Amino acid sequence: MKYQEILETIDESACVDFLAQMVRHKSYTETEGERALAAFMRDQMQTLGLEAELQPVVDQRVNAIGTYRGTGNGKSLLFNGHLDTNPVTEGWTVDPWGGLVENDCIYGIGVSNMKAGDAAFFCAVRTLVQSGVKLKGDVVLTFVVGELQGGVGTVRAIEQGVKADYFINCEPTDLAALTLHAGAFNFIIELEGITRHISKREEAVDAVAAAAALVPRINAMTFSGAANDLHLSVNRANVGVFRGALSREFHEWRPPQIADFALLSGTARYAPSQSRESVLADFRVELDRLEAEYPGLKTKAYAQEAKTKRPSMSPFEVAPDARIVKTLNSAYRNLRGEEQPTGAVRPPAFYGTDAAHFYRMLGMEGIVCGPGGKYNTMPDERVELRDYLDAVRLYLIAILEICELDQN
Repeated sequence: MKYQEILETIDESACVDFLAQMVRHKSYTETEGERALAAFMRDQMQTLGLEAELQPVVDQRVNAIGTYRGTGNGKSLLFNGHLDTNPVTEGWTVDPWGGLVENDCIYGIGVSNMKAGDAAFFCAVRTLVQSGVKLKGDVVLTFVVGELQGGVGTVRAIEQGVKADYFINCEPTDLAALTLHAGAFNFIIELEGITRHISKREEAVDAVAAAAALVPRINAMTFSGAANDLHLSVNRANVGVFRGALSREFHEWRPPQIADFALLSGTARYAPSQSRESVLADFRVELDRLEAEYPGLKTKAYAQEAKTKRPSMSPFEVAPDARIVKTLNSAYRNLRGEEQPTGAVRPPAFYGTDAAHFYRMLGMEGIVCGPGGKYNTMPDERVELRDYLDAVRLYLIAILEICELDQN
């Protein structure tokens, strides 16, 4: 069969129905629903005749891992996506777990982040199986958990031997080819001042005032050590939590006294040529300036992840002329008759993804490319059906190009 003939066998209605089934699983992170969806994906892969299993992660959490075996002598391609979702927020006007199809979109919590990507690579493989297509190389399907906890599911999969020659991480990029994204970690900044009653404010060191001055400086920072302007373009920091009062116990009932303790927490994004340590060193420079402005102030900054056992999201980068990039670029051009947006595409360039773990731990060549993004992580989260179905086609072509048809 020729590529176009295989593409024409895609059952679009069945693809949409399958995604709707996934949406109807309430797979909040670290819940029984997450495990139930993993079991559903394993069962669906087994129904296709794939080798499939539930792989232990931590406690009762599991990944669903499947392999569509090739006949040999071909390159292997791994697809990666997480099953766990963020919680539903206020402001929804449709059932978050209904899988509603309306106005050329499919709605649901997690449909963009990232069940549409998961369903797309499953449906691409299902199309090949049902068409009787034989490949030379293996296709590995990894439906993981714990991306929202630093990628613990993907890390455990790698530690248990999951790998391939190439990978596609299917996080939502609106089908752009993301070749560079930032690393991410959460930081804590503590500021300790000196309290006095308001009557003697001149003798105090106001931790709240110092913290308020610091916030816009942190939010405006880029970091040292970037190898080039492209790397610098993915630098960003944001303070998301601000709390100040008397002592580390935050005695908020005594506002007539000058606050002597403030805590800021936020997130920082940095490039492959930088590190968590270099970012913290840049914070230290800024904090030293602040201490000079507020004599008597004491400050410290540290990574929140350093106090947990969870992995952090490292930066990811692949060369723009790498085979996997060129493969997707060509497939996109053939599908849409235009060039695929490629590079450190915003806003996805500020994401953290599991692609970094394959890149850092195994040195695998890969890319981040998936449907959704425009309406990601918001009330009435949705994905345009055109993007979802084109993702199925894009992944199917990538499989045929990388793993190759076995004509025997």
